[in-house]
Amino acid sequence: MLVLKKIAVILSLFLLTFSSYTTVFAKTDSKLALKSESAVLLDSETNSVLYSKEADKKMYPASLTKIATAIYAIENGNLDSIATISANAVRQDGTRVYLVEGEKMPLKQLVQGMLINSGNDAAVAIAEQMDGSVEQFANHLNDYLKTTVGVQHTHFTNPSGLFDKNHYTTAKDMALMTNYAMKNPIFAEIFGTKKLHWKGKSWETNLLSHHKMLIGELPYSGITGGKTGYTTESRQTLSTTADNGKIKLTAVVLKSDMKRDKYDDTALLFDYGFKSFKNSSIKQGELFKSGEREFFPEHDLLVTEDVLGSTKEISDKGILSIKNHQGKILQAVQLKLVEPEPVPVPEKNTESKEKEHSGNQMNVFYGLIMMALAAVVVGTVKKFSANS
Repeated sequence: MLVLKKIAVILSLFLLTFSSYTTVFAKTDSKLALKSESAVLLDSETNSVLYSKEADKKMYPASLTKIATAIYAIENGNLDSIATISANAVRQDGTRVYLVEGEKMPLKQLVQGMLINSGNDAAVAIAEQMDGSVEQFANHLNDYLKTTVGVQHTHFTNPSGLFDKNHYTTAKDMALMTNYAMKNPIFAEIFGTKKLHWKGKSWETNLLSHHKMLIGELPYSGITGGKTGYTTESRQTLSTTADNGKIKLTAVVLKSDMKRDKYDDTALLFDYGFKSFKNSSIKQGELFKSGEREFFPEHDLLVTEDVLGSTKEISDKGILSIKNHQGKILQAVQLKLVEPEPVPVPEKNTESKEKEHSGNQMNVFYGLIMMALAAVVVGTVKKFSANS
């Protein structure tokens, strides 16, 4: 029991001193008429969950997998390196950019062909260039997603999203992957590309993004990027980002039966998000008091707020809760405790210490002399008494 108590104390101290971790909460006070089986809407920058429908359900992402493949390659590969296309890459099923065996192509161009035209051949070429084989790539990708991106309910077996019963994710994980990737400017640029001139050994053309909202076939103001997906088993899937100048949003919808449904659902999610939420910032060092304790963010902090009004409440453990106008928590952030300043103890100066030390030595000397005199006196008295 004593050991458990010590562990509890250590964990409490850790939470008090560790700053700016964020907990996010699902919005549950509104129902949207979504046709997709699973869906989620996140604040792109704070990861706050603004709306969810079966967002933690195990689902098959299809080509949304390529979002993870792309950011892994961008962050861990040399985009200027030249890949030699294998026979294995060339014979991939589904959408392709028509690579030729033995063709040489820069890694960055492969990432562009994979994200913009959803090339499965490009996805496998990336995997082989990065890690030598699809199997080894999948192992490294899964480790990267868990340890670097921070998703815990995803397992991928290939770089493209072709169906495999062990290749799965959730809508929330997929949105978190998209948010993480969008913080990288190279990824964000490719993800938002509408048209790209492509020149390969066997195919020269202009690639158009398959995302109908991004290229304007289904217009929606503020779309900044997107990726489509489809397999027979996963059905229609879509990941989309948008920005209205007040807040950036990420919507992921999985398993829509009809292609148009995934766009309609995404528009409904964005309509709701842009109407209901905005971002604000808490300045570095701003103090929040709970009882006798004060807490503060160590750096400027972006938070998600309700446009109809939000409140901020601090707990005695330094957790700052952002609540909407109905009192429901949108976001919770751990702040840092202001440590009380130690009371200075005045030190004696060197001269005083030396005098004190010298005085102590003299006191000892005099004490010894007095003890010797006392011994002499006692001895003399005893001798005198004996002679008497």
